[in-house]
Amino acid sequence: MGDLNQKHCVPCEGSTVPLLKREAEEMIKQIPGWQLWPDGRTISREFSFKNFADAFAFATKVAAIAEEEQHHPDMLIGWGKVEIELSTHAIGGLSENDFIVAAKINEIH
Repeated sequence: MGDLNQKHCVPCEGSTVPLLKREAEEMIKQIPGWQLWPDGRTISREFSFKNFADAFAFATKVAAIAEEEQHHPDMLIGWGKVEIELSTHAIGGLSENDFIVAAKINEIH
């Protein structure tokens, strides 16, 4: 699997199979602070900041990563926080791409 933050996302096709929950449970160990949802189809993390401006600046950096990797999270930006959820919607579950983006997000926080 290697260092996730050194990898790049690859497009998922309709024939791509989502990760099994046990596979996702192993991969989540590589990205501190992230949680695997009970259904095994989404990972998420909340990041805290001292104000809205810092939260928004962080979200802008996340957007740049998402564009570079062509893999886009769902984000909720609020006063002093950014909540991020990752799932590969095209396959209805998690792919390695979700963990790659999460690892890259961890690098900028």
